Amino acid sequence: MAGISYGRLSTEQANPRTRKIDRISIEKAFDLMHREDASVARAVYREKKQVTRAVRIITAALRGGGRLFFAGAGTSGRLGVIEAAECPPTFSTSPSLVQGIMAGGKSAVFRSKEGAEDDRTDGYRIFLKKLTSKDVVVGIAASGVTPFVYGALEAAQKRKVRTILVSCNKKIPSNVPAECVIAAVTGPEVISGSTRLKAGTATKLILNRLTVLSMVQLGKVYQNWMIDLQPKSKKLEARALRLVAHLGGVPEKKAKTLLAQSGCNAKTAILMARTGLNVSAAQKKLAAAAGFLAKALQNIPSPSGRRLG
Repeated sequence: MAGISYGRLSTEQANPRTRKIDRISIEKAFDLMHREDASVARAVYREKKQVTRAVRIITAALRGGGRLFFAGAGTSGRLGVIEAAECPPTFSTSPSLVQGIMAGGKSAVFRSKEGAEDDRTDGYRIFLKKLTSKDVVVGIAASGVTPFVYGALEAAQKRKVRTILVSCNKKIPSNVPAECVIAAVTGPEVISGSTRLKAGTATKLILNRLTVLSMVQLGKVYQNWMIDLQPKSKKLEARALRLVAHLGGVPEKKAKTLLAQSGCNAKTAILMARTGLNVSAAQKKLAAAAGFLAKALQNIPSPSGRRLG
């Protein structure tokens, strides 16, 4: 992007607190990194207002039949890809609902393609082709000025798509193509310019909040239980079984039967356990409750005699 003075970005500054990291013991270097990382959560918390605004934007888009796209390059792009990849097993979402797209394509996830982040036209072209007006795009750029990300956000605006930028730099250009800007200012890195460190940690925390809080709003969580998980491994199968037994108030043998009847859908199996409904009736009750188990369980006693809803 023409005219950018990268040396002025806070994420590119030298860190005076870590100048001697190459001349101290491993133990002291560990302590240096730990002290620097301790500031990350505070930087994220300072952006609470913008993060919660972004969650509302994302939730509205997903409720309206849209999709969530993450756009980034380098570390930022990989974090977006990871976040998108975790949504199907955690929340039983379609792989198309949350997507991570990074500069340089899929191969850049595993091997850096330096220079791909500078291609604003590529970002614009890729996203213009993919988006519909129902979608939402989250651009991820530690610097706040990555050309590929700006191209993606410009394409989103062209398609009249809601736009969010996640950054770790305080000097965001006034003409940024995003309606909501989250700027968790993490300052100079332990190793100057290595934004996979504090900036990467802050970005991961923010993306966690964007997906988790949005999915909570969509009924993908009951209390703090992952009731929409996809039990596609032995660990997740065991977790789903425990969920149905615990929240359904039935022995494990009965929970296993209900899970099988429900097509391994823990949420449906829990409702069946608590109500005695068959699969079809439980599915209809959940649909009437917009997928919220708490709503479907209103006025139904829990195993301990308390209300579950």
